[in-house]
Amino acid sequence: MAGVTRLDLAFAAPADRVLPDEADARLAGPRGKLPLTGLTQDELRAALSERGVASPAQARMRAEQIWSWAHKRGVTDFSDMTNIAKETRAALGEHFDLARPDVIDRRQSADGVVKWLLRLSPGAEAESVFIPDVGRSGALCVSSQVGCTLNCSFCHTGTQPLVRNLTAGEIVAQCLVARDDLGEWTAGPDARRLSNIVFMGMGEPLYNLDAVAAAIDILSHGESLGISRRRITVSTSGVAPKIPELGARTGAMLAISLHAVTDALRDELVPINRAYPIAELMKAIRAYPGLSNARRVTFEYVMLKGVNDSPAEARALVRLLAGVPAKINLIPFNPWPGSPYECSSTSTIKTFADIVNRAGYASPIRTPRGRDILAACGQLRSESTKERASARRARELQG
Repeated sequence: MAGVTRLDLAFAAPADRVLPDEADARLAGPRGKLPLTGLTQDELRAALSERGVASPAQARMRAEQIWSWAHKRGVTDFSDMTNIAKETRAALGEHFDLARPDVIDRRQSADGVVKWLLRLSPGAEAESVFIPDVGRSGALCVSSQVGCTLNCSFCHTGTQPLVRNLTAGEIVAQCLVARDDLGEWTAGPDARRLSNIVFMGMGEPLYNLDAVAAAIDILSHGESLGISRRRITVSTSGVAPKIPELGARTGAMLAISLHAVTDALRDELVPINRAYPIAELMKAIRAYPGLSNARRVTFEYVMLKGVNDSPAEARALVRLLAGVPAKINLIPFNPWPGSPYECSSTSTIKTFADIVNRAGYASPIRTPRGRDILAACGQLRSESTKERASARRARELQG
């Protein structure tokens, strides 16, 4: 393969990875019904007309009604859409699916964190986590992929190979499941606990940017969950070419999983750095649309004992971020089975934070949340494995 480097191969998609059109067919609802969650209003309008559920003249109004019921009120049964005629509701039930993903496991931490393991399709499971008392009320950490390709050495999710990208509907569905569990569909905006969304779960969001951008469009819509784009944060390990595009397409807040200030160490901790080294990453960050003191970049820095936690590295971090409106979240390392690292001591983390704070950057030390249920930063993982296309076809032929 002339012109293809070993590095290109390291970050390539698996050979039998599910393509978008194949994924759409595999992820269809019961009896081939079209999943409604994740459709835009325009997509729903077209689908209503194509399936004969509404005439072209009525399709726009019907789409707005149905979309609001599904995404703003959280209904899971078309019969509950009381401002729509019974015969239309019956037709909707024949052609569309409102079902939520199956909740395979639900765990609640002693500190109030809730983690859900969701079955999104046969053989594909992902985790999402609600963290109370973050932002205005609480943050939902959502996944964008099942598994991950990046192999960050300190991250448990990185030990699980990529199974597939999630669809926009599957990303939105994680938020609907959380709203169901929290009982927030009838609560007023000021009473809701889910106020922020962070793409910091399983996977690299910028390797699934189309679905992530579509999901953000839906989640921020006034007739959906209505979460402000300034309360939606997308974290990337450093897919530099996609960073300005993320800002242009979504208007979301940006977070960078940094963790080191030299290429040599970051190559080890975050291997994508070999493709997009720190200088290239920082250039992309400076090009992020709307960057300002009101829209600062969050740099995530996991504290690893004896690895990246010295005062010299804190001073180098300050120099690296010069001129970038930023805050630095210092994250005590969250252990997981078989991990090769230890967390820096409290005094070491405080010394590091003091150096960064004195330089004028906010540098909060993140309080570990959900460690007892493996729901903390870097601990998410499912047991999903990628099924080869040939095996999948054989299974489907068998019934």
